[in-house]
Amino acid sequence: MKKFLLTFAVAISSYSMAYADVAEDIKSNIQKNYPATTVTQVNKTPLTGIYEVVMGRNVAYTDKDGRYFIFGNLFDMKTQTDLTTTPTSSNIVEVGFPNADRLKDAIKTVKGNGKRKLVVFSDPDCPYCQQLERNLQSIDNVTIYTFLYPLESIHPTAKTTAVSIWCSKNPGKAFQDYMIENIKPSSKNCAHPIDRNIEFASSMNIQGTPSLIFEDGSMVPGAVGVSELERLLNSSQKSK
Repeated sequence: MKKFLLTFAVAISSYSMAYADVAEDIKSNIQKNYPATTVTQVNKTPLTGIYEVVMGRNVAYTDKDGRYFIFGNLFDMKTQTDLTTTPTSSNIVEVGFPNADRLKDAIKTVKGNGKRKLVVFSDPDCPYCQQLERNLQSIDNVTIYTFLYPLESIHPTAKTTAVSIWCSKNPGKAFQDYMIENIKPSSKNCAHPIDRNIEFASSMNIQGTPSLIFEDGSMVPGAVGVSELERLLNSSQKSK
């Protein structure tokens, strides 16, 4: 019996060490490939070779090399359970809501009555930003101000895309077409606010995308889910 327990303990210890090694490899590979991204958790999933990674308020699924990413929630359909980790709101900070003059540099989108207000700093080539835009499709009665904020150190062509979107005949449609449908805007150039947006983001210490600012001046980073978006939009109105 003692021999069995010793063998079992060694097996469990080896398994735990192997998982720890994989978790560290995933963190290292993501940090190497995406220097602006910080992995806060690596969790096992029921799927062999697939790991959940939590990056601030962003959650994705990846392989052990950190090469392929799947965005969205993981469901166990047999038990009807959402297995995806819900990031905490501990990284909410106060930055203040931009004034009217500053908002002129953003793409304005009014949905429904537009009573609620939301500012988004978005990199067109950021997959988390694209996920956020899909989430925002389910949100109504809100005015969204999108500051195009390309992070060229990660996405070398993002600024060119951002300029083409801004210079389009209908920037809001061009932005949605690119983010949701992957329809690239025609190459265009004009007087644009992209450089001012980058300076503005830097002045508020916004270093990643997407970053969201709510009406009460609170900022939350990451591809916030639909239910959390609704909660934050409503609570920010009450606390103005």
